[in-house]
Amino acid sequence: MSIVTSKFLRAVIPKFIHKVLLKRTVRNSIFSYYGNLPTQPDNEIETVLDYLRKKEVTNFPYFGLDKYVPGDIKVFRDKEKGLRYVLLDGKRLYFKKKWNKLRIKKAFNGLLKEQDPVCPHCYENKDFKIDHGDVLVDVGAAEGNFALSVIEKVSKVILFESDERWVEALNATFEPWKEKVTIVRKFVGDVTNEGFTTLDDYFAKDEKVSFLKIDVEGAEMQLIKGAKRILQEAHLLKLAICTYHKQDDEKLFTEILRNNGFETSHSDGYILMYHDRKLQPPFFRRGLIRATKN
Repeated sequence: MSIVTSKFLRAVIPKFIHKVLLKRTVRNSIFSYYGNLPTQPDNEIETVLDYLRKKEVTNFPYFGLDKYVPGDIKVFRDKEKGLRYVLLDGKRLYFKKKWNKLRIKKAFNGLLKEQDPVCPHCYENKDFKIDHGDVLVDVGAAEGNFALSVIEKVSKVILFESDERWVEALNATFEPWKEKVTIVRKFVGDVTNEGFTTLDDYFAKDEKVSFLKIDVEGAEMQLIKGAKRILQEAHLLKLAICTYHKQDDEKLFTEILRNNGFETSHSDGYILMYHDRKLQPPFFRRGLIRATKN
């Protein structure tokens, strides 16, 4: 059975059974691949393999993240706004109106995992952080958890989010800081029209952008193509861009950023996108690139 199962099987097999079979197939493929290599995998890969020997296949295969349990999360309801929320560092993080408590618990649990220092998806580390007074541009904001976690530090936040259901939640979340938060309901890519914008077109040439966070579900390359001027001319810019959506993104983005004068490093560890139909050896992908231009 191949990792990319047929459309027929996906249609007739119940979702939960398909997920079990997919995970089993991915696990077998991983251990077959690494078991047949002429040399031992490096320590980072071995850490992941050790996890997979003992635990089920997951996106973030690290023992330190197993402490997060959805059942521990408390979900509250704002009757006035008609939205549910959780508390992130004492601040309200709202979710889509139609989401029930269970879905919110699972989603927020995933967000907590993503921004744990152990996780390859964590945007910041001890050497790469939001500074006081930064202008944060968050492309692919969704829940807005990252922006909310640093809202007291930054001088301004621009959130790009095209999903109107998230926009409603974002307006509720950032209402206490609305004087320094702008929400832009557009996709960000390499063209500008009614529903899309490039970063180069949205920001004036002399407009300050000091921290750029990019997580756009695989459309990162289009965004980069639409930000040529910003990348070339920027000074004092930090950039965190996700590289796990596609197999070669880490290599491609690193080359582009370095050619534009950025110093780059990747997050530690690997993400396993086991549900990606294009998944292939070596299976594991770096979570993101952290880049700095001074």
